[in-house]
Amino acid sequence: MPAAALILVTPIELLQVFVIRPFTLAVRLFANMFAGHMLLVVFSLGTVYLLTVGNFSVIFSPFAFAMALAMTFFEVLVIILQAYVFTVLTATYLNGAVEPAH
Repeated sequence: MPAAALILVTPIELLQVFVIRPFTLAVRLFANMFAGHMLLVVFSLGTVYLLTVGNFSVIFSPFAFAMALAMTFFEVLVIILQAYVFTVLTATYLNGAVEPAH
């Protein structure tokens, strides 16, 4: 590789390997966890609200509670999937970093 190109490519590679890839993994994990927690909060607060309003909306509170329970199990599924994706992408990134072509 020519020296002029090496001067340009080296900082880009270092930035990509040490900043961009870990940042994208962290953002992906944070966004999925945040979305799941927000769903749990919405359905849990919906259940509490429907129970405390005082009119016939108490009838609908078990449905909100059932959705909160279903979202909890969905959250566990997403956690397992995200752990798998995080592990596979980390292994892929590390494999690419130690590859003999570099």
